[in-house]
Amino acid sequence: MRLSMKEKVSYGLGAVGKDMVYMLSASYVLYYFQDVLGVSAFAMGVILLAARIFDAFNDPIMGVIVAKTNTKWGKFRPWLMIGTITNAVILVLMFSAPPKLDGKGLVAYAAVTYILWGVTYTMMDIPYWSMIPAFTKSGKEREGLTTLARSCASVGSALIIVFTMQIVHAIGGNNERMGFMWFTVIVAVLFVVFIAATCFTVKEKSTVNVESPSVGQMFKALVSNDQAMVVVIAIVLINTSIYVTSNLVIYFFKYDFGGTDWYNSYTLFNMFGGAIQILAMMVAYPLLRKKFSNVKIFYITLASAIIGYVVLFAIAFINMSNVYVLFIPGFFIFAANGVLQVLTTIFLANTVDYGELKNGRRDESVIFSMQTFVVKLASGIAVFAASICLSLNHLSSEETTEAEQVIDFAKDVSNSAKMGLRMTMTILPVIGLFIAIVVFAKKFILTEEKVQEITEQLKK
Repeated sequence: MRLSMKEKVSYGLGAVGKDMVYMLSASYVLYYFQDVLGVSAFAMGVILLAARIFDAFNDPIMGVIVAKTNTKWGKFRPWLMIGTITNAVILVLMFSAPPKLDGKGLVAYAAVTYILWGVTYTMMDIPYWSMIPAFTKSGKEREGLTTLARSCASVGSALIIVFTMQIVHAIGGNNERMGFMWFTVIVAVLFVVFIAATCFTVKEKSTVNVESPSVGQMFKALVSNDQAMVVVIAIVLINTSIYVTSNLVIYFFKYDFGGTDWYNSYTLFNMFGGAIQILAMMVAYPLLRKKFSNVKIFYITLASAIIGYVVLFAIAFINMSNVYVLFIPGFFIFAANGVLQVLTTIFLANTVDYGELKNGRRDESVIFSMQTFVVKLASGIAVFAASICLSLNHLSSEETTEAEQVIDFAKDVSNSAKMGLRMTMTILPVIGLFIAIVVFAKKFILTEEKVQEITEQLKK
């Protein structure tokens, strides 16, 4: 039975809410604690990376818990709803640090709330993506839903990237602390509403009933599923590369591009990027898919991203007073990122079938727990790299201005600091993407012909 339009729309809404929350944390938690509240950039980098190391144990265990769940609502929906509600509460707390806290108190508050946010996000994210193989058939239906979900997720991400600073300043004026708190409340409410629509509409249809794995069996299954590990490594490399830039771009506009209304240029750039990313998912990928295999599209988009970063590095040596100049490299990078998000999810979903044939188990939750973990791991590594860049270049509003004073921050930043920021945003991502190409080319074997062969064998 084919998926209904209601099911598709409801599942897509969940992706919008889920990635609004994720992008708010991934792109602004460092800025909030470091630039708004004055916590050391290096301390924040250590906290965020340590939280990701903790997730190395938490995420796979959550995958096992989901696999062992058996209720009248299925394996996935109970945890999807529980995780959403708790994650929304923690998100609000994370961006509502008590005004009386300072110094070590703020560091401790950041550490506790961010780790709890990661735990509760895992509780929701693993069952969300694990549902794809459970209620779709392999091939076009799965690709179609994955493309839709990733496109909707990009809409959620784009909404946060484009409108956060505008709304924060509209609500709080020059008081970014207050603006972030109320904006987060709005996002948290929308998150719960959208995921509730998914939970009450989408039902599992094709999950194979197998004995739930132990933690030891789970790690063994992951290691033995070599294709899942290849995709996981590729996701880490690609996302780390992209996240290094996304974490630093707000600092680029504030301290390099400059101006008292720098956030307007930042919003314009992100609006362009968000639109390109969504169009790449919904238009460019289907068009490319008519002529090329997913593997070939993967290499095309990686090459596009590298071209974008090379162009960005080249124009770093000219006067960047015009935001429209940045649209040129932005086009290549954002378009590539949109298509790559679709492709990596499709590749990972296909490794579920591969693992079932190879190991005799169908471990949707276990495999997709790795996606949740590696995306957050990539975010942690990227934030740590960004924090080192900020520390070395002494980029912080606390060092250049009194609280809530509106000035042109860029005037007080040295040219060497600006160049260090630009080089970190461009050279590190290029290195990461090149390594991803090499690893994928040597190890990935799940071509479309191979996937079709596996599907036929499983039917037998």
